[in-house]
Amino acid sequence: MRTSIQKLGKCLMTPLSIIVAAGLLLGIVSLLQNPAIVGSTLANYTLIQGFVGLVQTVVLGLFGLLPVLFAISVAMGMAKDNKEVAAFSTVIAFVLFHSTISYFLKLNGITPDTMNAAYLTEHGKSQLDAVKAVSAYDTVFGIFTYRMSIFGGIITGLWTAFIHNKFHKTELPVAFGFFSGTRFVPIMITLTMPVIGLVMYFIWPFLGMAINQIGFIISESGYFGVFIYGFLERLLIPTGLHHILNQLIRFTPFGGSTLINGEQVSGALIIYNTLMTQASPDLEQMRSATKFLSQGTHPFMLFGLPAACLAIYKTAKAEQKKRVKAVFIAAAFTSFLTGITEPIEFAFIFISPVLFLFHAFMAGMSFLLNNLLDVMIGNAQGGVFDFLIFGVFKGLETRWYINLLIGIGFAFIYYFTFKTLILKFDIKTPGREDEQEELFEEIAETDEKLGELLVRALGGKENIKEIENCISRLRLILDDTSQVNDDLIKQTGSLGIVKINDKNIQIVYGTKVEKMANILKKTLKNL
Repeated sequence: MRTSIQKLGKCLMTPLSIIVAAGLLLGIVSLLQNPAIVGSTLANYTLIQGFVGLVQTVVLGLFGLLPVLFAISVAMGMAKDNKEVAAFSTVIAFVLFHSTISYFLKLNGITPDTMNAAYLTEHGKSQLDAVKAVSAYDTVFGIFTYRMSIFGGIITGLWTAFIHNKFHKTELPVAFGFFSGTRFVPIMITLTMPVIGLVMYFIWPFLGMAINQIGFIISESGYFGVFIYGFLERLLIPTGLHHILNQLIRFTPFGGSTLINGEQVSGALIIYNTLMTQASPDLEQMRSATKFLSQGTHPFMLFGLPAACLAIYKTAKAEQKKRVKAVFIAAAFTSFLTGITEPIEFAFIFISPVLFLFHAFMAGMSFLLNNLLDVMIGNAQGGVFDFLIFGVFKGLETRWYINLLIGIGFAFIYYFTFKTLILKFDIKTPGREDEQEELFEEIAETDEKLGELLVRALGGKENIKEIENCISRLRLILDDTSQVNDDLIKQTGSLGIVKINDKNIQIVYGTKVEKMANILKKTLKNL
């Protein structure tokens, strides 16, 4: 069960990369509307305004595709093989799912004509009640249906993956042989998806109400809720389940819901990006959305963890300092530039619960302080580019200077706390091990040799069943994790190993994880 949830969390990361890139583009073009940056003449130039309007339209269109993007991502990620068939089947499933719901809504007299604010106010509802009623529905792919946000996509993606894994190898009688195998998957989707749609037609009003209520509780929990989010987001890092928490906050009512230009918008990141398309966004809405976004990560990603790297280097044994320095300079720059922190975190979270809890606590405090001091820096990546584009370049109204001051304070706190605790409790951070196991040894001079070393470390070709990766971890399904040689894995450049159970293992490589996955796949193919 835990493995499946982790796998789902990994699947949810794929659409995020698209949305983050779109958000960065939106942030950059929005600067062209800022007279303080480009001057009033250029900011009001017709061609510039037209270009900005085009980008905003394209990005908003992309946001409208989020449910189906999540559906495809989940189906492909959860499918065991023939992933392209799973992706194809998901589009069918998504349309059938919402078409079924739309059909039964129409039978009950709920259509775009009857479910709009003007019609409802004419028939006795107050303006507020009319807006609330209308916000429960949406049009997706031209289909009038429940407003399910990414949940509709996740449901269809999971069902498609289930049907695909169960039937993609089905052999039918000779007379129907053409429909065997992968061709049978879309057929089963067509037969079963209307049933799922019918079930959700009855269930969703109650489920949607519960989700919205949870979102309301989170939004109304004030500073405490923001602290808990930041604390849990880091605390879940070793499990990989932080991806689930992040996506719920960024793309669902868990991260808040608000009306923008009469339209219901849910999810902290979607609210923020939608506000970015407006010339004069509501600052209170902006502040509410950004409290869960990258502003809370900057102090420890840009300042705190790089300072922790310095502390680890300073406390390393003299003969190991050179090798520790090479590794942790790269890890610090990765955290600073991209917001990918796991290569640093996995250097201490398993060997010192004290350091790990301190780090999680500081993450919670980072979110809390930024919210308390009305900082407004959005997006989701957390690196220095977010800080510059959505903070510094957006002007003083973002209060980016407060974020900077918090970060500088965090750098001092992280450095002295890490250094003190490492020395006081003799914590065996990299470079302080009693037995030096060539942790940073470069024994593999080529990709071919590195691949061979990794295969041997994983127990041989026959022990490796499935290879996947997220943004920082190699996720493997093995026949038996007891055959894994941890010391050899460390020699491939890994800074962390997570054994989930007797079949599943995760290896932390940071930004080079995709390269390592490709090397491993190529090596297995050639053996």
